[in-house]
Amino acid sequence: MADPKGFLNHGREVAKSRPVDVRLKDWNEVYVPGSLLPIISKQASRCMDCGIPFCHNGCPLGNLIPEWNDYAYREDWAAASERLHATNNFPEFTGRLCPAPCESACVLGINQPAVTIKNVEVSIIDKAWDSGDVEPQIPERLSGKTVAVIGSGPAGLAAAQQLTRAGHTVAVYERADRIGGLLRYGIPEFKMEKVHINRRIEQMRAEGTRFRTGIEIGRDLKATDLKKRYDAVVIAAGSTTARDLPVPGRELKGVHQAMEYLPLANKVQEGDYVTSPISAEGKHVVVIGGGDTGADCVGTAHRQGAASVTQLEIMPRPGEDRAPHQPWPTFPMLYKVTSAHEEGGERVYSVSTTHFEGDEDGNVQWLHLTEVEFIDGKLTQKPGTERKIPAQLVTLAMGFTGPDRDNGLTDQFGLDLDERGNIARDADFQTNVPGVFVAGDAGRGQSLIVWAIAEGRSAARGCDRFLTGASELPAPIRPTDRSLMV
Repeated sequence: MADPKGFLNHGREVAKSRPVDVRLKDWNEVYVPGSLLPIISKQASRCMDCGIPFCHNGCPLGNLIPEWNDYAYREDWAAASERLHATNNFPEFTGRLCPAPCESACVLGINQPAVTIKNVEVSIIDKAWDSGDVEPQIPERLSGKTVAVIGSGPAGLAAAQQLTRAGHTVAVYERADRIGGLLRYGIPEFKMEKVHINRRIEQMRAEGTRFRTGIEIGRDLKATDLKKRYDAVVIAAGSTTARDLPVPGRELKGVHQAMEYLPLANKVQEGDYVTSPISAEGKHVVVIGGGDTGADCVGTAHRQGAASVTQLEIMPRPGEDRAPHQPWPTFPMLYKVTSAHEEGGERVYSVSTTHFEGDEDGNVQWLHLTEVEFIDGKLTQKPGTERKIPAQLVTLAMGFTGPDRDNGLTDQFGLDLDERGNIARDADFQTNVPGVFVAGDAGRGQSLIVWAIAEGRSAARGCDRFLTGASELPAPIRPTDRSLMV
């Protein structure tokens, strides 16, 4: 235990955000650079090194949280980084983007504010990069086996790095023009600056991983041809089929899926555009969907100079305290105020869109909605609550329903799908086609970044066992094990 009285002597402190009026003028990360290091040792000392660390159960990666908390408390940053990387390939991603189910499972959280696990994590890895403690891990010998990884999101990158370090020759195929998947073209710059992706890619290149951008398997290269070229394939293509809203007026100009809108804003930051082809500047913006993707749209619209931003959610507003049916250490559904929500806008709950209204040129101008309520367990419209709000740009952020089934990838491989439309796999993450594995959202469905990395590592182990019959890679997380679901 780092400090037996740490949790008694120190309250919870989190990273400080830059003032709203300052951060809205740029796309840099919202937190004050360096604000964590002066406080992080005390924050790490609040960890009680529990006999049964429930934070392990809350984290799909099984992060060794009490161990690196102890090292952070002692300011042994090199040791903390080693323990952090023992279970997580990319802690700088999770430390910025994960909703931290580990903190919801923290034992201290039973009757006090939980340990700031996420802040400790990101402090350790940022310090490690600054100190030069993150170096390429080049395999001592090559196996002579080749692996293709389809998709370069967190699951694909984790699988590729693990397999490369095991001595296999790995090529990552990405259909976009840059590596990173949703990390690159879904997560706004203000949540994670892309320098964190770029230096990981350089590390992976130094280790021997090869990257092929602008190639979509199924369209640009047949899946059957890919399988002939490589000894094994890992599919980590994500869950990219967006849930649509089939209401009158959906075809109007100005109604877009979130993943049509967000990547363009990122491309501006990459220097591909001066201004986004889909911009919120001067417009009344409505975001349909109350999750993290919706919040990303809200923050992006603010920075583009929207006249107003309204976020709609069909479900009731969550409570600020745990509901009785979500006891500790489960992950509770709570009312969350993200950095984007701090910046302004209105959030409206328990409403459903009935139709869109446009002008004579086919541009969306109004969104018509009605309030809804649960009656006998079914969402029902409340009579007399219909109204309309101005909407000159609408983004649909209602989640995803499975992997892309239009590009031919699943059909060309001959893959079986499960009852949810995801690619089916066994306990070793292998599909019905020998030598073809699947990890992340393509097999699991839309989920968290920690699950993506965990499944990438586990699929890599299954793939390595297929190629060599033995593995030194981390033990897999069974895809059928729901005990860690959050």
